[in-house]
Amino acid sequence: MSTELLRYSLSGSTMGTRFSAVLQASAGLDTGALGVELQAAVDRVDRQMSTWKPESDLMRLNAAPCGQWLAVPDELLRVLLGALQVSVASGGAFEIGVGELVTAYGFGPQAAVGSIPARPGRASELLEIDPKGKLVRKHGPLTLDLNGIAKGFAVDQMARCLEAQGITSYLVGIDGEMRARGLKADGAAWKVALERPLRGRREVLGALELSDIAIATSGDYRHWRERDGQSYSHTMDPSSGAPLQSNLASVSVLCASCMHADAWATALMVLGPERGRALAEREGLAAIFVLREGDELREVMVGF
Repeated sequence: MSTELLRYSLSGSTMGTRFSAVLQASAGLDTGALGVELQAAVDRVDRQMSTWKPESDLMRLNAAPCGQWLAVPDELLRVLLGALQVSVASGGAFEIGVGELVTAYGFGPQAAVGSIPARPGRASELLEIDPKGKLVRKHGPLTLDLNGIAKGFAVDQMARCLEAQGITSYLVGIDGEMRARGLKADGAAWKVALERPLRGRREVLGALELSDIAIATSGDYRHWRERDGQSYSHTMDPSSGAPLQSNLASVSVLCASCMHADAWATALMVLGPERGRALAEREGLAAIFVLREGDELREVMVGF
């Protein structure tokens, strides 16, 4: 019986974009069943954490009265706990309580509102989690947005699906959030492109080789809006209560989990090149900062 591993590619729609999985497994793999499992995994995350689905578990939590305990699914619980962990470690640079700001500047499912709300409430101060009981409650007005972490978590869920099938050589991803394990059949690491942070077109800035690690990128070039003649990035700065304004174009972070890479990329983006680099060094993170300097781009690498 042949032990040769074959290359398979699977993909599907999720979260307004597409997921992909490239893997190596023995002949006879039921790709149809595996594709259904992958789709179910990412759909479950979207169903629980989307701000675009009024019936999602996250939106139920946003609508719940202050002080009322609400039962939440395991996946949402893990993401909320992970978000608070990075929020505290980053001094509040990563903040999931920015939902009203996201909507106000036109990045949510509704049109932008006319007035800008006050600075967001801190989830680390207003959100209480009972992990054993799988319960969550708010102690003050708080509108949560998990767009800076949920996609990375969905990538991790895809990886869990593959590993449950005994697959140990793969590259899975949703947009710029990727997770790799093992090596390709030729012994080489999985290669991913690092995107040049340009608005309106896609070009490759460089390439990275990944094995047993995840990468996520936060930047100001993929999603933006115009308001009163001003261009705004989708990343909110919790300290100013407004979209981030910086010469930092993008940050890519490598972590064991894509959920943490996703959250940390946002946190370092918010902190900017100097404070972000200092925090990455303190936390032992591998990160790539891409700065705009006039018409030029400059890369700063930490932890490589």
